[in-house]
Amino acid sequence: MMNRPMCLIAGGLIACFSLTSCGNKFNPASVAASHPQVINVGNANVVTIEHPENYPLVAAGQIRAAHKLSVTGSVFPDINREIPVISLASGRVVDVDVTLDQDVKKGQLMMKVQSPDVSSAFDTYLKAVNDEQLADKEYLRARDLYAHGAIAQEMLEQAQDTEDDAKADLNAANQQLKTLGVDKNHPSQFVNVYAPISGVIVAQNVTNAAATGVTYSGSATAFTIADLSRVWVICDVYQNDLPQVHLGQEARINITGYPGKMLTGRVSDIGPVLDPTIRAAKVRIDVPNSGILRLGMFVTATLIGNTNEIHATVPADAILHLHDQDWVYVPAGEDHFRRVAVQAGDTLPGNQQEILSGIAPGQQVVKSVLQLEATLEAQ
Repeated sequence: MMNRPMCLIAGGLIACFSLTSCGNKFNPASVAASHPQVINVGNANVVTIEHPENYPLVAAGQIRAAHKLSVTGSVFPDINREIPVISLASGRVVDVDVTLDQDVKKGQLMMKVQSPDVSSAFDTYLKAVNDEQLADKEYLRARDLYAHGAIAQEMLEQAQDTEDDAKADLNAANQQLKTLGVDKNHPSQFVNVYAPISGVIVAQNVTNAAATGVTYSGSATAFTIADLSRVWVICDVYQNDLPQVHLGQEARINITGYPGKMLTGRVSDIGPVLDPTIRAAKVRIDVPNSGILRLGMFVTATLIGNTNEIHATVPADAILHLHDQDWVYVPAGEDHFRRVAVQAGDTLPGNQQEILSGIAPGQQVVKSVLQLEATLEAQ
């Protein structure tokens, strides 16, 4: 016997069914016209879709191509193209004309320094000028006296030695002014510091009123300029893959966020020491930079080998780009489709895409993922 609440619920359901069936007759065409139903079967990469015939399949082709090793890495400056900007005149910074991350040209004014070194160096220079002039007069006088037999040769040689020493001191004082960047004809207590190369300021260690120079407290390196026309891509290559890497090897650089933009570099160093944590060596790739690469950027480098391999090819429309990963859908029995991660290679003629790993030639994939993804998003 049903209790009273259960009888009421059953009666209500029967009444609703009767009203629905009387007012609206069942129409099979309306079911066929609705969107295919997607059923999750437990695996996040496996779905069940009604009417799978709406998503045609295609067999993956094949191509013989050079062996490729794909590794990840980051962009670093070429340390040979990083130049420190140093004020050899120690003192207080009175004006900073550039700032961090700014592009500068060679010879551009970067800062001004008020330095007591200038006064000291110019004082030494003036004394050297006076000493040289006096020594020159004494030498000329001694030479004249020696010509008339009034003094011995030893005294002439001594006067010449004094003149030579005075000239050496004058040259040293003059060179000191040049080193500090002081114009001896227009001396000033301020020293201008100019950019030694063209590039980008990647480090700044001074501000207005800060101490700078090689003798005062503070940072001797006021700025660091990096020439980013060529950069390094540092990659981790596992020890099992190291035999496939050699110096001078071609590397193709793909940048996340810039699809279709590819740069080409060469392997310039293979680290002799492995990281004990991941058992990988640091491989350095020298890359000409067209302005796309930025320091710290994450990239994928494909190292091109000398041997050929058979790779799969699929239509470009069969590849789904999701979360920095490439995927294809393959049939998984009955009405199931499985999403498989693949590693895409080169773009081929005829709207084809090379697949380095993930599927094999001849394996069936969904020809176009756009319609399938639209159905998944609609659920």
